[in-house]
Amino acid sequence: MTTAAAPPVDLGSLWTLPGVYAPQADTHLLARALQAEGLTADMDVLDICTGSGALALLAARSGARVSAIDISLRAVMTARLNAARAGHRVRILRGDLTGPVAAQHFDVVMSNPPYVPAPHARRSRSHGPQRAWDAGLCGRESLDRICAHAPGLLRPNGVLLLVHSGLCGVEETLDRLTASGLRCAVTSRAFVPFGPVMTERLPWLRAQGLIGPDENTEELVVVRAQRS
Repeated sequence: MTTAAAPPVDLGSLWTLPGVYAPQADTHLLARALQAEGLTADMDVLDICTGSGALALLAARSGARVSAIDISLRAVMTARLNAARAGHRVRILRGDLTGPVAAQHFDVVMSNPPYVPAPHARRSRSHGPQRAWDAGLCGRESLDRICAHAPGLLRPNGVLLLVHSGLCGVEETLDRLTASGLRCAVTSRAFVPFGPVMTERLPWLRAQGLIGPDENTEELVVVRAQRS
């Protein structure tokens, strides 16, 4: 299990339009988990909250059939641009989490969703680039919905890979996925310095008791959940 930030995964040359989430430590942690799945050309893969499309394109390199979703029009445009530049066929859809593919099934579903706790109750109140990370008071507005809906997208033996901050409650994620019938565990952890968003929000996070007064790193985790 990863316990310190490992070298970044080669995600290729990516462009990001202003306001689109660019690959960071959480992206690379999830990328390593995705590589460990050993994707093949006969697999269907879904990337929820694709952002720049980095993870979707990584999956497409294996030859897998890849779909990607984001609610941000700029993210959809960015992911399509990056797919075209890389010469990969990726079906990139605009929509809210799993909505555009609710009736479909996949071998691997992955997501790096918004998970930063925010001083307002609903992510829908965020605008612009903040929508890529703001996730309600507890940071779980998107996570809980993915935990509820993603299991229904998985084929037998299908795998969900979900990355988020330890601030959001790792046990909560495990409990929700287990309750939905999946076998799950934390397969990777990394501790990284607070980024600009977390640093700016530190006084509020500390006032909420989410971060201790002496903490200066954030724990990232990858939860792997598999359908029987």
